[in-house]
Amino acid sequence: MSALSQLLLPLIALVLWSSVIWCWMYATRIPAIRASKIRLNPDAPAGEQMAQLPAKVRWKADNYNHLMEQPTVFYAIVLTLGLLGATGEHNIWLAWAYVVLRIIHSLVQSIGNNILLRFMIFVLSNVPLIWLTINALLAL
Repeated sequence: MSALSQLLLPLIALVLWSSVIWCWMYATRIPAIRASKIRLNPDAPAGEQMAQLPAKVRWKADNYNHLMEQPTVFYAIVLTLGLLGATGEHNIWLAWAYVVLRIIHSLVQSIGNNILLRFMIFVLSNVPLIWLTINALLAL
């Protein structure tokens, strides 16, 4: 496997993980909507109806939204590193570290939502992301 492929593999893994969370979100949300007998109203303010669902159901949607936020920076920086040819083993390890931390973050939020633990994992996940960004800057 080429170094570029090895660098892109964590990116693909995080996209796949986002898909897992998307499936988990709907696997819990749809039955909860049915059980709550919520009548979906397109005129209701965003989030108002989903706020009626149990917290354990909402946590998956919250996490899915989180996976659509900061990880977009990860995708951009990994692609940038690939374009710059900065595919060294250190960047591959940093990319995997970020992905593993985001998966742990997802599990913490989706299963029990311990906010302090989740925050600490989020902060820790920024370390490899910032390091990757600095490496991209140095590769220019």
